[in-house]
Amino acid sequence: MSVQNISISQEFNAPVETVFGTLTDHESFGNLMSGAQIIRVVDSTGDNVNGTGSVRSIKMPLAPAFEETVVSYEENKLMEYTISKGSPIKNHLGRMIFSEQNGRTKLHYTIQLESKIPVPFLGPILKLGVEKSISSLLSKLAAQY
Repeated sequence: MSVQNISISQEFNAPVETVFGTLTDHESFGNLMSGAQIIRVVDSTGDNVNGTGSVRSIKMPLAPAFEETVVSYEENKLMEYTISKGSPIKNHLGRMIFSEQNGRTKLHYTIQLESKIPVPFLGPILKLGVEKSISSLLSKLAAQY
């Protein structure tokens, strides 16, 4: 199966601290995803409970729960995470890079993923679903600011 790559850019009319805090806090991120249940199951050992090493469990309607682990975290700059358990996706890396200009936040969000299930076209279908879901979530958040 081939690796799928997603690249989304979004601007927010809010300072980077606000947007970073919303998107990297496991519980507030869960509140943005309609129908999903997201809970932090492991705290980071660092200064921020949502930082490197923290784990969140995600349960989507009609799908089994899976876990994501934060692998890199730089306050107001970067968060990277991988799917660590329970997903039909492998070789996953989500990366959110934040920058600020004139009080506005720019987010560049990339996701790399590959299907574990050797079914033709499943990778592109997964990509489309994930990309649509994340784009919708980010647009909804941008409209709130």
